[in-house]
Amino acid sequence: MSLILKTSRVQQATTSITTVVATTIISSAQPLSAADLAHACGADLAWVNELVALGIAGQSDPDQARQGRFYSADLQCALEASRLQRDFGVSLDAAALILDLQHEVRRLKASLQALGLS
Repeated sequence: MSLILKTSRVQQATTSITTVVATTIISSAQPLSAADLAHACGADLAWVNELVALGIAGQSDPDQARQGRFYSADLQCALEASRLQRDFGVSLDAAALILDLQHEVRRLKASLQALGLS
């Protein structure tokens, strides 16, 4: 599975708008570096290291995370943690708990649906 990471920068002139889009394909053969993950989330490397320490990013392959390689699932979790911090002012500890609870709710809903109870 690959995910395309898009970053946009908009410059506004009096009559036109220019959009510059840079893309990066994320796959098992081409993971994100820790610096790329930090950049995608508008954060720094210390923040990414904290994500790894809290288990928000790098859960699927802790060895790869220690080497600074991250995948699309890590990016999704990091972006969600960043959104929680920005929108609700939560700490990364709280974001980790919220993300874990969201994952559990999705898992339980899928189990109920598989059993025909939903």
